Amino acid sequence: MAHLIKIGNSQGIRIPKSIIEQSHLDGVELQLRVVEEGLLVIPAQHARYGWKESIDKALATQGEVIEDKEWLDATLTSDEDLEW
Repeated sequence: MAHLIKIGNSQGIRIPKSIIEQSHLDGVELQLRVVEEGLLVIPAQHARYGWKESIDKALATQGEVIEDKEWLDATLTSDEDLEW
């Protein structure tokens, strides 16, 4: 059971160690969301979190990188040539 405790003019949530360990939240930045049933506590997700690892893994498994030669060799055009 978690409890609210007074911290200055605010309140904090005291979460038992066993729940923190089970949910893998130790030392993790948290995000709070208000939901119909109350408050949802989840690990914060940052923009592009895990992208580098995913890209490195994809490059390692695919070997040679295939380049799109059609776009690399295309001549540059001005905005006047584009149809909006």
